Amino acid sequence: MNRKEHWEIVYTKNKDTEVGWYQADPEISFSLIEKASPSQGSFIDIGGGTSRLPEKLLDHGYEKIAVLDISAAAVAKAKARLAERAEAIQWLVADITEVEDLGAFDIWHDRAVFHFLLNPEDRKHYAELAARTVPSGGHLIIGTFAHDAPTRCSGLDVCRYDAASLANEFGNDFGIVEEQSHLHITPTGKPQQFIFVTFERV
Repeated sequence: MNRKEHWEIVYTKNKDTEVGWYQADPEISFSLIEKASPSQGSFIDIGGGTSRLPEKLLDHGYEKIAVLDISAAAVAKAKARLAERAEAIQWLVADITEVEDLGAFDIWHDRAVFHFLLNPEDRKHYAELAARTVPSGGHLIIGTFAHDAPTRCSGLDVCRYDAASLANEFGNDFGIVEEQSHLHITPTGKPQQFIFVTFERV
């Protein structure tokens, strides 16, 4: 089973509120976005799936919002939930490791996609695309499993990071602005320790 098939099955078989990464309120992501972009610049959510983050951004005046996910089922669910508000968002169904151009966005946000990239070439492609997409002074916000998090998620192995090892993946194109630990509790009550790092594009 390839990567896309896996995630189509996950989003088809499970309710939004049952997946391990579900958050009723994406508070930590939103707070980091507000710090990085108080002027409400353009924003892309990598692996946004059925996250509640887009509507929270809309509620707070953000107007240039894009969501990319590998799963068409996830995007369809998110659009159905948002109803007419979905028209205010740019929706992209794609594998981030295969995308060559996204245009330009002031904020690149990723909660829990990067840690699924086990292949170094996939991570290299991701980092190079981020560098092409985020202009100087823009920000990259990455949330991944920390070193003391589980070794697997959604039936897949993951890479675990601290701020230094995550920064190493993005090289000299991005400098660390802030790092923050976050304990996520899944809908079934399982703890997952995350590390969120905000980078600035140099």
